[in-house]
Amino acid sequence: MLMLLNNTNPYGNDSFSCASPSVEGYRYFGVLWGCFVTIVGTLGNLLTVLAFATDTRLRTRFNVLIVNLAFADLLYCTILQPVSVDSYLYLRWRGGATWCQMFGLLLFLSNSVSIITLCLIAVSRYLVVAHRTSRFARLLLSHQGIGVLLVSSWALGLASFGPLWPVYTFTTQVCTCSFHRTRGRPYTTVLLFFYFFFGLGFVGLFYFLIYRKVKTAAKALIKYRPSRRSSRRKQAEVEGTDGDDSGIGAGTTATHSSEISDQTLEISHSKCISQHSGTVSTISPGVQQATCNAVKEVSSVIKPSPKIPVPAPAQAPTSSSNSGEDNEFKRVTRMCFTVFLCFIGCFAPFLLLNILDKKNKAPQVVHMFCANLTWLNSCINPLLYAAMNRQFSQAYKDLLSRAFCPLARLWRKQRG
Repeated sequence: MLMLLNNTNPYGNDSFSCASPSVEGYRYFGVLWGCFVTIVGTLGNLLTVLAFATDTRLRTRFNVLIVNLAFADLLYCTILQPVSVDSYLYLRWRGGATWCQMFGLLLFLSNSVSIITLCLIAVSRYLVVAHRTSRFARLLLSHQGIGVLLVSSWALGLASFGPLWPVYTFTTQVCTCSFHRTRGRPYTTVLLFFYFFFGLGFVGLFYFLIYRKVKTAAKALIKYRPSRRSSRRKQAEVEGTDGDDSGIGAGTTATHSSEISDQTLEISHSKCISQHSGTVSTISPGVQQATCNAVKEVSSVIKPSPKIPVPAPAQAPTSSSNSGEDNEFKRVTRMCFTVFLCFIGCFAPFLLLNILDKKNKAPQVVHMFCANLTWLNSCINPLLYAAMNRQFSQAYKDLLSRAFCPLARLWRKQRG
């Protein structure tokens, strides 16, 4: 990507040639490597876009950012990478000056959108884990907010590198088109610092904040679990006692007492009935009459209390769903952080080489090899999605099975 830091020849008879005896043999490695990036990157990023479009489980607002990153990589893999392969094969640029300028603009547009999208992914992950309920997070991560962010990423990239149109030229050190090393200063220096040092440092900072936040939450969860287990143990001990303080014991006692009172009233009432029916009794008639009157009054006031069903003890809500969501969040965040690390790993050698080799004393083959490492960034992301995300992996398998099933049936028919 960063082809700008190499010396460039002015346009002339040999201004579009990068031929050198030191790279005559290496160019075939570059051609093979470029073909691999073109095929794998085009298919992988196309599968990512199709998976998002066909699988409803993947149609989340966060995955829209993943698709935006895939579109930026598709721009490079499908349009720019085959042109780079051609220039490596012939060791010269065969497209003319205007197409060289267009190539340089699209090259930096693709990579600037990738960096901006990586920043948006990191910020969205942090907002989810730290400020999920804030008004700013809800606004930024809404459907309208995500749409504005996507359009802004492409507009910012185009506005940043569009003014460099007059200084895009062919760079012989890496055999591709970029902007001139010195003619674009100091604007090019500001862009480099903004995107590759400030932008990527911004991404690293937010992933560090995410890590610290998740680690703090994990420590709090570890402290919470023993206290919850002890409270459950105390509750079990209380339920195993006489039940004086529990709802079950009180309800049972009240039910028994009401049943006893009802039985006592029934016995007394039967005695009154036996009195009026002429049954022999040893109690005097006056006492019996007073007792019967008292029983009738009590019976009219105290009515048998209905048996109240004892509610079952409330169960504590399980945390399986919450733990599942947390694990999924960690897996997705780990995948995004890995994408960021791969981006750094692909561009760090080329950046360091051009910073340390200001006088271009390093062999041309070294510059070309470090530049070829940057190609890998455009095709590696779908491989990471397939390896680290189960939903994307399953969606890839479903799409590939749909594509190969008709071919397999056609093959069986021809053989049959």
